[in-house]
Amino acid sequence: MMKFLHTSDWHIGRNLHGRRRHDETQAFLSWLEETIRRREIDALLVAGDVFDSIAPGNTAQGLYYRFLSRLAATPCRHVVVIGGNHDSPSFLNAPRELLKALDVHVVGCATDGPAAEVLVLRTADGAPELIVCAVPFLRDRDVRTVEAGETAEDKNRKLVEGIAAHYRQVGAIALAVREDLLAAAPAANVPPIVGMGHLFTEGGRTVDDDGVRELYVGSLAHVAPGGFPDCFDYIALGHLHVAQTVNGAETIRYSGSPMPMGFGEAGQRKRVVLVEFPASGGGAVPADSALDASRGPLPRIECLDVPEFQTLESIKGDWDAIAAHLAALAAAGSTAWVEVVYEGDEVLGDLGARLDAAVANTRIEILRVKNTRRVESVLGRIQADETLEDLDAEEVFRRCLDQRQVPEEQRADLLMAYREIEMELETRDVDEA
Repeated sequence: MMKFLHTSDWHIGRNLHGRRRHDETQAFLSWLEETIRRREIDALLVAGDVFDSIAPGNTAQGLYYRFLSRLAATPCRHVVVIGGNHDSPSFLNAPRELLKALDVHVVGCATDGPAAEVLVLRTADGAPELIVCAVPFLRDRDVRTVEAGETAEDKNRKLVEGIAAHYRQVGAIALAVREDLLAAAPAANVPPIVGMGHLFTEGGRTVDDDGVRELYVGSLAHVAPGGFPDCFDYIALGHLHVAQTVNGAETIRYSGSPMPMGFGEAGQRKRVVLVEFPASGGGAVPADSALDASRGPLPRIECLDVPEFQTLESIKGDWDAIAAHLAALAAAGSTAWVEVVYEGDEVLGDLGARLDAAVANTRIEILRVKNTRRVESVLGRIQADETLEDLDAEEVFRRCLDQRQVPEEQRADLLMAYREIEMELETRDVDEA
């Protein structure tokens, strides 16, 4: 029996409107360690975005490395970590050789050869028990060549095709590895093949203010479920923060983030995924082609709810509704972090003072206030209590286009150019980190 946990998007070091979240992260990692002990987990797969930025602080780094070191005293024999779009590949990869001594396998970025992304995890007595295709976040330059005169549609198509081609390569290598293993030990169990990835799939669900951003220059570069090889017995995905299956397939999943990343995820149930493969009969795996082979045994999948370590509340409505909700929280002794979205018709010039009074002598903290009573501003349509900190860079750019009344037919090209510049700057930051 082989059991592993699928998790992703820890975003260690993330702040929420000025509040540090190290205590939440520590509580989650302690819970995860205890879960690994209690459920006797054999392997832990982390599908990207370990950190929230390419330059995590010392506290964030300490949380990560102390957790990995503590796993050595648990039943967990292997950890596989892939890089996400928020991670610095060079930072993740730097201690890779040292971490191998703890059976922690790190693939921070696309490797020179896809074979390096195919890992064979073995039992304590050396028998192969799982083959992992640890495909990290694939950057545009990893999978697509640039040609003069390309349209946005050409770029999106080539990007999706490049990602699918990369997965076909690692899938073919994994099948060949499994066949070699079974040829050497015909009576051995058939090791399942698990794919990992950090990407956006077609039909993937997001919510407002969840911290998820588009991965590529174009917004259409979403991978279809059919882009994954058939040989994968389970696919552990990261990037989307809502736990979900892909196109209804139980064995293609996002675990989601273990903590709400923003107020858009307030009240959302967070999870990790427990995947259990039963032992299978021995024998070579027949194959009609490189990617058309009999699959390993079907896994049993269980979603484990992550406790809520810090309550987030998003309160919307007119003043009476907001005041009543805050009063109920106060009466319950809540320690919630709160977002208030005022939607009343009355203009409240003293909204901030009213809110301060409502939470005085309580443990409630109001971290964000949005007032939908809109006023004119340099950017246009900015809200009365809204600041640039509430907006991402692309939203500011879009509002500038609105302010200058740029025709709709020109916006697609301008947005594409803007995203290309932003991606180039981000890539340069990653290279220099």
